[in-house]
Amino acid sequence: MTAPFEIFLSAPPGLEETLCAEAVDNGFAHARVVPGGVTFKGHWTTVWRANLVMRGAGRVLARIGGFPAYHLAELDKKARAFPWGDTLRPDVALRVEVTASKRSRIYHAGAAQQRIETALRESFGATIDRTAPLVLKTRIENDHVTFSIDTSGDSLHKRGHKPAVGKAPMRETLAALFLRQCGYDGTQSVVDPMCGSGTFVLEAAEIAAGLMPGRSRHFAFQDLASFNADRWADMKAACPPPRPDLPRFQGSDRDPGAIRMSRGNADAAGIGAAIDFQNVSVADVHPPEGARPGLVIVNPPYGERIGNRKLLFSVHASLGSVLKQRFSGWRVGIITSDAQLAQATGLPFLPLGAPVPHGGLRVRLYQTAPLP
Repeated sequence: MTAPFEIFLSAPPGLEETLCAEAVDNGFAHARVVPGGVTFKGHWTTVWRANLVMRGAGRVLARIGGFPAYHLAELDKKARAFPWGDTLRPDVALRVEVTASKRSRIYHAGAAQQRIETALRESFGATIDRTAPLVLKTRIENDHVTFSIDTSGDSLHKRGHKPAVGKAPMRETLAALFLRQCGYDGTQSVVDPMCGSGTFVLEAAEIAAGLMPGRSRHFAFQDLASFNADRWADMKAACPPPRPDLPRFQGSDRDPGAIRMSRGNADAAGIGAAIDFQNVSVADVHPPEGARPGLVIVNPPYGERIGNRKLLFSVHASLGSVLKQRFSGWRVGIITSDAQLAQATGLPFLPLGAPVPHGGLRVRLYQTAPLP
């Protein structure tokens, strides 16, 4: 695959435009929005770099080829002739996933998966394992078969350096996209008054420090025939060192266990010294001393999975009161699935964006201009 091929970055529905803006900022200049994510063309080194630097993408898929097929016998024949060795290694187990459109004459996904798995075993010597981390994704639509490799493996929200998570955690990828939607660019101070395991302030501090989100983990592309360990090492070594002069970051929570998790996560990420974690309730939150106004971002309990919804109205009212009294000039972002709880803060929210799926719910970002 010496010619450029299509690369797809997955995004939560409703955040494709935000992910596209991140891709362009990271140098993927021809990125464009498609349903469910962002696409652009590149080479294998482009794939490696996307996995290394993209904070908002859930996965990076490489389109490795395809062909027209009108019946299962044709699928079998062409799958046996496909140049799997350009991408795959026979000694690395993989699993096959198939989606088939009713608009295709091959519409039975299970039968197609069986043919492709058999072709891989018999013509290439591949080991098929339904639990393998390496995934060959096959899409059959309008009588065309398209093969893609999930080059990430584990979802990219698993940064590789966060040992502890709290209840109903915000995924790192989603947190990064919400930070971007709030206009965060790494130059402003960030406060999270209900920080849980610290996801928002950790992401914000890493962005400010210029740390690569994929610096600590293994990726599925490292097990492909196209991988070059020396070039990958050079790519990681070329990443700039962390920036020393950072704005202020502060996370607080009334749960001492959450604060212990947050501090442990920050230390594991190498940014423990950059974040002040405090075991205080919302009523006792103040801006970091000497910090210029920046961003307050919070993912409070919604009452759907955590907490009693009726009691949460007073918590949200207290949050709004504290922010209006003590955070003049700061912008606020609140992520919630409950419009009434958001309104209970009494904050002057800007027009809403699209709802975003999160943990089986649909949440929205409620944000303000700088508070008076």
